[in-house]
Amino acid sequence: MPWWTVALILFGTFIVFGIIHYAAKNKRPFKRALLSMLCGLVTLLAVNLTSGFTNVYIPISLLSLLVSVIGGVPGVALLLVLNLFF
Repeated sequence: MPWWTVALILFGTFIVFGIIHYAAKNKRPFKRALLSMLCGLVTLLAVNLTSGFTNVYIPISLLSLLVSVIGGVPGVALLLVLNLFF
C-alpha cells in the first residue's frame, strides 16, 4: 500500500474523530481526536513493551498500526483477542 494511502486513511480518521468530538460539544475537538488516536498507539506500544513479562506480543505491521490508531484501546483489545484465538 502506498504511503499516501496510509496518510489519507489517517487524515480521514483524524477528521472523522474531530467531527465526532465537535458534535459531542468538546472544547477542543481536534486536540481530543489526536489524543484518541495517540492513545491507541501508546496502548499497542505498552503491550509490546511488556511482552517479556506477559508473553503476549502483537506484531507491528501496517494493519496492526491502523487498527490501533482507528480503534484506540478497544482496537488493541480486539487484536489481543484475535491473537489469543489464532
